Amino acid sequence: MKITKRQKTWSELDTTKTYSFADAIDALRPYCSKKFDESLEIAVRLAIDVTKADQNIRGMLSLPNGTGKKVRVAVFTNDKQDEAKKAGADVIGGEDLIAKVAEGQIDFDRVIATPEMMPKMSKVARVLGPKGLMPNPKLGTVTNDVAAAVASAKAGQIEYRAEKNGIIHAGIGKMSFATDKLAENANALVEQLKKVKPASVKGQYIVGIAVSTTQGPGLHVDAK
Repeated sequence: MKITKRQKTWSELDTTKTYSFADAIDALRPYCSKKFDESLEIAVRLAIDVTKADQNIRGMLSLPNGTGKKVRVAVFTNDKQDEAKKAGADVIGGEDLIAKVAEGQIDFDRVIATPEMMPKMSKVARVLGPKGLMPNPKLGTVTNDVAAAVASAKAGQIEYRAEKNGIIHAGIGKMSFATDKLAENANALVEQLKKVKPASVKGQYIVGIAVSTTQGPGLHVDAK
């Protein structure tokens, strides 16, 4: 693979050092693209076994400073369409929307459904599931409180989910954010993961943390 001029400059970074969140973010700034506003990505490695039901960590978190991304929210409902519209949902529908999704029409980033729609949503589970879009009561995306769910999604709520190797990846803001705002978002995720630590996990839980920009290098952050 050919190394770009930009990638050659990464050798100036000390990737063997362990940083604080703030120091890592500041160290990455000179290497951000000038063509677009890159996101700050975080990877947290946990000492868990996701094959065990109680260690299959997954949830939602409203970041204190949002993500900086515009999120298109779809609401599947029959009786709360007016509520969804007033709340700012981008795509709203019932069986008609299910039919469109079944045909491959997906122009949204987050899905919310009212409980009465869930039996009908099974028709598109194979379409939405692999994309991580299938509504889930445990994540608060199956609810009758449509207005609150849409507001949370729009305000910068993220989903965190452990992958097979126990690593959680998430975008936690744009590099145009102030360093303290990005660090606050990062710490919020780490603190949330501590709160949901499975009782069956003994010893060190957070094994490692790294941050990087969308197209930039990664730096290690002090897991303590």
